[in-house]
Amino acid sequence: MEKCRFLFSGSGGQGVITSAILLAEAAARYEGLNAVQSQSYGAAARGGAARSDVIIWDQPIYFPKVLQPNILICLTQEAFDTYQTTIRPGGYLVTDADLVKKPAFVDAQRVELPFHQSVMEQIGKPVVLNICLLGTLVELTGLVRIESVKELIRERFDPSFHDINLQALDLGAQLLKAHKK
Repeated sequence: MEKCRFLFSGSGGQGVITSAILLAEAAARYEGLNAVQSQSYGAAARGGAARSDVIIWDQPIYFPKVLQPNILICLTQEAFDTYQTTIRPGGYLVTDADLVKKPAFVDAQRVELPFHQSVMEQIGKPVVLNICLLGTLVELTGLVRIESVKELIRERFDPSFHDINLQALDLGAQLLKAHKK
């Protein structure tokens, strides 16, 4: 398998770090892959810059920082403006279609989906946007099974939040399936 390098970026409070942790943990615990995850925050906990790097591979991983991601996730315009030049040519650029406006050329396969709009229309709570994004990434990469992420959600979240997070995860997978058609 090819080494898969993710760079999750957005602002504090969007849950980019949580979604990165869940992806890496699902790969390591349930899929038998090696995974590393690291994170950094801006000066403010909410609203400041947030970044998380995830590397998943079937070989040992010796350096945890992502320099040139195969998959760049940008949930804010600032994140896109900061990281757009780092994407590996031909990689995937995953953005919220309403929150990130891009220039005409980025050497990447674009996955522009209405995460925020879809979450608000179908679930009504923006707090699960990150889990919706995670559902899209699971469907896009095939690195982990959606059942593995569902199991982690049941383990890590309070039972009162299980249904809403599982609904958001499925919504993200459905958004990508509809995008591919």
